[in-house]
Amino acid sequence: MSDKELSDLSVTRTECPKCGAVWINGQHYWSGTGKIGNELDLAGLVCNKLGNFQCINPKRGMDGGDTWAKRLEDLENDGPEMNNK
Repeated sequence: MSDKELSDLSVTRTECPKCGAVWINGQHYWSGTGKIGNELDLAGLVCNKLGNFQCINPKRGMDGGDTWAKRLEDLENDGPEMNNK
């Protein structure tokens, strides 16, 4: 096989030492499910409350995304409707 036939494919994997969140080729994936994640949601749910100097999420400290308060509000607003179905 010559050098011209070799692929330039490379894979990078970075894991946050604080929470275990994983980035593969720069894309965040949820550690629990392996599904494509959202860095802003990760910041709102984890990094902004529990993150420290070890946190590698580039969105840490930014406002927006999902939060536990927003999830609770959604449950309180949608909960009664769900019981009537």
